[in-house]
Amino acid sequence: MDRLFFALGALSACMAVIAGALGSHALKHRLAPDMLAVFEIGVRYQMYHALALLGVGLASARWGGAYMAVGGWCFIIGTFLFSGSIYQLSLTNTKFLGIVTPIGGAIWMIGWVSIALGALRAK
Repeated sequence: MDRLFFALGALSACMAVIAGALGSHALKHRLAPDMLAVFEIGVRYQMYHALALLGVGLASARWGGAYMAVGGWCFIIGTFLFSGSIYQLSLTNTKFLGIVTPIGGAIWMIGWVSIALGALRAK
């Protein structure tokens, strides 16, 4: 599981860099400034959690355990829901997935708590 989380974290970070470049170059003149700012929030939080997923991969290799696995999966699912819905909102200016954004954020919070518990309960 540790290698999977590390690899997925690296791929998510790569995708965040691509999305950031897309936002600063291709979308800069196509999106309203407020929607570009929203897009950038999605990129920023995706990168934070991509880096966190790299850490989960390293922590899983050291401590293992179900809490680390739950935390890693929460970071992956949270990224799809939070950043994905933010990208959808900013690119289409439709709010039909708006309820998904806070769900993704809540899943990230569960992931952070799970990682903390995993570290505290590691032997």
